[in-house]
Amino acid sequence: MAKYWVAIHHPDDFDAMAVEDPEMDRAIDELNDAMVDAGVRTFVGGLQKYTLAKSVTADGDGHVTVTDGPYMKGAEHVAGFWVLDVSSHEEALEWGRKATIACRAPVEVRPFH
Repeated sequence: MAKYWVAIHHPDDFDAMAVEDPEMDRAIDELNDAMVDAGVRTFVGGLQKYTLAKSVTADGDGHVTVTDGPYMKGAEHVAGFWVLDVSSHEEALEWGRKATIACRAPVEVRPFH
């Protein structure tokens, strides 16, 4: 078995109230139930708005700086993710396909070392 990160991406201007509805909530609940029933879900978590992130960096002298906002600047951010324990890359991609449909958003599938 191999562990995979399946991450949901939202644009920075994502408005959950405008996009999420009972049908979407039901689809995500059904996906989570299917992952649990298949015995592949290790962890799942939704993240709060990216603007609440803090970036922590260190320079070569060990001086640490904390700044507001995500470390990676861009037009999208990770909104939530699953950690799955699956038998193959193709199985991870199949869960990713289901996740992008349920969440109505792009999903990234990436293996752990």
